[in-house]
Amino acid sequence: MTAALPATLHALDLRHAYRLLNTGASVLIATAHAGRRNLMACAWNMALDFAPAKLAVCIDKATATRPLLEGSGVFAVGVPRAGQAEMVFRAGSMSARDVPGQDKFTAFDIAHFPATRIDVPLVADCIGWLECRLIPEPAVQQAHDLFVGEVLAAWADERAFADGKFRPLHDTPPDWRTLHHLGAGNFVVPGQQLQAGR
Repeated sequence: MTAALPATLHALDLRHAYRLLNTGASVLIATAHAGRRNLMACAWNMALDFAPAKLAVCIDKATATRPLLEGSGVFAVGVPRAGQAEMVFRAGSMSARDVPGQDKFTAFDIAHFPATRIDVPLVADCIGWLECRLIPEPAVQQAHDLFVGEVLAAWADERAFADGKFRPLHDTPPDWRTLHHLGAGNFVVPGQQLQAGR
């Protein structure tokens, strides 16, 4: 069946094309190296493999996070919850270079605890955490700002994630739902759950 083009269809400026795909859960990336540590928000992330578990994150060359990650070879990914939107926005909209003499954990009073397999702080009260070892891909990192990590350990809070999956929304407190960045400080959280294939 051929459908008519909708009257609401419009051409999109290609510099905004990524926003059509960029609605997955935002994450926090924590790094530490040589006595320095940093935290950044990252909306560009994805799972890559099951066994061993792998993921990819985009980290721009201009970030303060990147040299710490490249120096240490490890990073942590935290999956923040809706109740942490303000903290995620602050961590993502200010560079560590703008908080001289401090890091974002200290400047924003971000509660954290130590990771189990890597020497990186984990942000407290997230839905989940992934402790990762960098799989070096220098050409890809340089050309595309894309970093691949092998997950060494993973943790989740059962208020949002249990038995290997996210809990149904009716069982999840609203401030424990995932946080999705739409751009310019606008976030959405899941509000309706649909069941298909039954």
